[in-house]
Amino acid sequence: MSDSMLRVPDQTYDDIGVGYASVRRPDPRIARVIREAIGEAATLVNIGAGSGSYEPTDLAVVAVEPSDVMIAQRDASSAPVVRAVAEQLPFADGAFDVASAFLTIHHWSEPTLGIAELKRVSQRQVIMTWDPEVTFEQFWFIHDYFPQSYEQDRALTTLDEILRIVGPNAEVLPIPVPADCTDGFYAAYWARPNAYLDPRIRAGISAFTLNNQEGLDTALAKLASDLQTGVWDERYGRLQHLESIDAGYRLVISS
Repeated sequence: MSDSMLRVPDQTYDDIGVGYASVRRPDPRIARVIREAIGEAATLVNIGAGSGSYEPTDLAVVAVEPSDVMIAQRDASSAPVVRAVAEQLPFADGAFDVASAFLTIHHWSEPTLGIAELKRVSQRQVIMTWDPEVTFEQFWFIHDYFPQSYEQDRALTTLDEILRIVGPNAEVLPIPVPADCTDGFYAAYWARPNAYLDPRIRAGISAFTLNNQEGLDTALAKLASDLQTGVWDERYGRLQHLESIDAGYRLVISS
């Protein structure tokens, strides 16, 4: 396989992945949901593995990641990594008990082909994604401040499209997002609004780094003003009394 075939077409994480591991630390509560969904298995391949979040430590794991920047952030004790893309996995048919893909499909150049590859190399598939409709309704930042990212989400591979690809027998589990979630994905800071004003945190969220900068600047200025004047607290301060919310994140389990 040539080097050109191994690279993400837009080199997304080579561009935005610096410092990713420091703000995208796996949350233990989400990790438990994922591990239970993986169930009994001996081998697992983790596609779009990044810095290694949610890779089980009690299985024989092989990670697949195309970005050198992300690979460099993997811990020395983490699973061995193969530099490849989801759309062309260098493994034999049925080589693994389980194939996983955690918040990565939206960055694949050909998601349909990538998911087909997951199914080809494994007996079962565990995919973490989100439902943009639920996220829009439940996540105040998108709803009130940055609706442009909702339009971007709808243009990506949605939950409905993933379910059409994996087949009708897939199980879908909600993944509650804790108020103090340690994995800094988009809706992780729903109870900590000031976090979205931190450029270090935003750097680990592709919705910010890949969206229209002018629209984002407007959204952040509005949020900063609403936090200062107390408007945000009047509208959403009640959320800070909750332990978790359903922000639309889902685990798809297929075989």
